[in-house]
Amino acid sequence: MKTNLILIILFTLFISKSVYSQTSFKVEIKGKGDPVLLLPGFGCTGEVWNETVAELSKTYECHIFTFAGFGNVPPIESHWLSTIKEEIIYYVKIKKLKKATLIGHSLGGTLSYWLASTEIDLFKKVIAVDALPATAALMIPNYKGDIIPYDNPQSKMMLTMEQNAFNEMNSKSIPYMCLNEEKQKIINDWMKIADRKTYVNGYIDMLNLDLRKEIAKIKIPVVILAATYPDINTVQKTYKAQFENLTSVKIYYANKSAHFVMFDQPEWFIEKVKLEMQ
Repeated sequence: MKTNLILIILFTLFISKSVYSQTSFKVEIKGKGDPVLLLPGFGCTGEVWNETVAELSKTYECHIFTFAGFGNVPPIESHWLSTIKEEIIYYVKIKKLKKATLIGHSLGGTLSYWLASTEIDLFKKVIAVDALPATAALMIPNYKGDIIPYDNPQSKMMLTMEQNAFNEMNSKSIPYMCLNEEKQKIINDWMKIADRKTYVNGYIDMLNLDLRKEIAKIKIPVVILAATYPDINTVQKTYKAQFENLTSVKIYYANKSAHFVMFDQPEWFIEKVKLEMQ
């Protein structure tokens, strides 16, 4: 009987570890106060929030995430984005973080919409930085939510590119995403060390996430700090179209800012974040 009890306990511990062990991100915690989860954009590390954390950690407990396959966090085998989402929910619950605020850039913002629409009572507020519910709709004309397979020709090509060619491809795109030349090099360095399979398949995960209907389930305040480069009129039309099902969203538009708003307009950015955190 005693042997059976020991076996049951060991089996329970094994199951718990296999189900709940967190492998899809690394978290650094700074500061004390109400909890804030800072989720980076695609390919970036938690260092994208360095200046933000320097301010917020004075009065808040900042949980700074870096996702698997980026920075020095080992990649995971599959189901990259959905695993991150489920493990964030577990992380919040196991640490008993009460009414945490979600601050997410790009993919991190889209992930914040997903979390808030799934766990409607778990979080306090979403502050999204230039993030859409459906990234693919921005890139694919007349996008209707069609699933893009991992083994598409573009992905196959990117997986087999020589590293120098891959780095050059990213380097050419970065000036369009960040106007701050000093920060462009930092972003470029993050992209260079990204796990290639995570980069390629994770991007497909992001494109396949269409939350335009799901955001109607969000019950907490959603604030967006949006880039305006290169044309504010186009940006405003895009946000209006994608947020038809969440008309209560509040949007601030950052003047002379590309995708990395926190880098292009740092003073404006932190002012708006601190205002909305009150």
